[in-house]
Amino acid sequence: MKFTLSFLALFTGLWMTAQMNTYKISFDNAVHHEAVIQATFPDLTSDNVEFRMSRTSPGRYALHEFAKNVYGFEATDSKGNVLTINRPNPYAWEVSGHDGTINIKYILFANRGGGTYSQVDETHAHLNIPATFMFAPHLSERKIEVTFNVREDLNWKVATQLPLVSGTTYSAPNLYYFMDSPTEISNYMLRSFEVDGKTINLALHHNGTEEEADTYFEKVKKIVLAEKEVYGELPNFDYGNYTFLACYIPNASGDGMEHRNSTILTSTRSLADGGMERNIGTVSHEFFHAWNVERIRPKSLEPFDFEAANMSGALWFAEGFTSYYTNLILCRAALISPKEYVEGLAGTFNYVWNSPARQFFNPIEMSFQAPFVDAATSVDPVNRENMFISYYSYGSVLALALDLSLREKGLNLDDFMKLVWNKYGATEIPYTIQNLHDALNEYAGDAFGDDFFNNYIYKSNMPDYKSLMESVGVVLEQPKASPYFGAYVSMSADKSGYTILRNTKMGSPAYEAGLDNSDVILNINDIPFTEDQKFEDYLKQFSLGETLPVKFTRYGKEKTTELILTPSPDYTFGLMEEKGGKPSKKIMEQRKNWLKEE
Repeated sequence: MKFTLSFLALFTGLWMTAQMNTYKISFDNAVHHEAVIQATFPDLTSDNVEFRMSRTSPGRYALHEFAKNVYGFEATDSKGNVLTINRPNPYAWEVSGHDGTINIKYILFANRGGGTYSQVDETHAHLNIPATFMFAPHLSERKIEVTFNVREDLNWKVATQLPLVSGTTYSAPNLYYFMDSPTEISNYMLRSFEVDGKTINLALHHNGTEEEADTYFEKVKKIVLAEKEVYGELPNFDYGNYTFLACYIPNASGDGMEHRNSTILTSTRSLADGGMERNIGTVSHEFFHAWNVERIRPKSLEPFDFEAANMSGALWFAEGFTSYYTNLILCRAALISPKEYVEGLAGTFNYVWNSPARQFFNPIEMSFQAPFVDAATSVDPVNRENMFISYYSYGSVLALALDLSLREKGLNLDDFMKLVWNKYGATEIPYTIQNLHDALNEYAGDAFGDDFFNNYIYKSNMPDYKSLMESVGVVLEQPKASPYFGAYVSMSADKSGYTILRNTKMGSPAYEAGLDNSDVILNINDIPFTEDQKFEDYLKQFSLGETLPVKFTRYGKEKTTELILTPSPDYTFGLMEEKGGKPSKKIMEQRKNWLKEE
């Protein structure tokens, strides 16, 4: 969110005299996932005031229609007189007949503990502000105070990036900052450390031990310091604090969501049951957003619109380059080994490299798809398997190529990110894609920058990864023995055959054979399967390149077709020395600089 310190200072000077909206939220009926919200809006001059629930949320790009969980709406004036309420649209309440003050009250049902929605139960009140609080659009520049009536009987405490006023009352200089300030209210464990005069907090809500919290916080600290090294400095957090709001409990929903001075981290995995290792990647990803997205911010997302889908063509950079650094930082922080990091590149690479979707959209156009895929839902079937590549993944593999290409010139992606930070992040000047192009030209030369953008951003070409990976002693291999089918398949419920559960991938053997989603494969080449046999094991008995008859059912009718299995197009990534090679001293030095190995 664009919210500079000078802007903060200006508002701080006005707070004593500015009109202020106040909210209160209570959780007496938490066991039924209900919260009661009350708000007062004084000094109103308009006869009709429209109160709305947000339709989206910072860090999200799709519509979520939070109004669907609101009921029991009431409105009164300063004397308690009932006011007239009109519903002009599904997500607004228009109130008229007031005396200059409107008090509203409503019930919120909240039962999804992630980064987008809210959850209220006996374990916590996990609040995403746009999913919780109504607002009056024309009062968006007013100061806000919110009081959380916490459940003291449950030892609840408040964790938020909002500055404390007193007790459990917190403030925001305007609606924009308020909406960007998720809040975790629970009996959490708090850990903190200082870096360059800034305080980094971990508010950890979990069912584990203090010792586990200590161990996990050490990992968090390593990530913070490793990411600081990329940019050379921490951001200037508005109130000198950054808070990880981590909620690792069985009733949470796995998610991560960045905010200006905090981030939501949620998972059903406890630290004792795999979360110590598997949850930490979200920490790495979301904290990197404190620079890239929150301050290095696409102009297409400014100002953020709470009442419409937010579309940006820069998500390949904002989300994708952040995704590239996610595991790279874990490696640099010695939280995973170089071998684990390198071998782990294969999944994302194969997904992007083998996708037929690149023939339809370049990375910019893939980014435009965000309102349809970013936790968005649709009732009608879609063809994502063939026409969409996640901008997280697409941008990640392009960032890998850019980093290694720059290193061949004696440069690196870290220093390019520093340049972008200094131009557009520290200054908080929203950037355009052309700005990124110009910045790469400035950093690496026009020929290099033009080549990268013209081939891989404005078009859908792919770099020569084989030679790029060899420059750091990594071998790409494409095993030829594994048969490739081209669809996700599972045993049918009645054990009659293998059901195709998704659309077949364009160009794959299954697609070329005319097989489609929901078809049930009865047998191939008249060879029966065993009841518990995996489909990939069933396929291994057939020769590649051979024409095979296939019996299947579609809509209950038996059909036949012919299938020709081909080798898997997937690549594996491996360290050269583990593949029998002998990397040179220069190659090992390149890898050391890339992974920051000691």
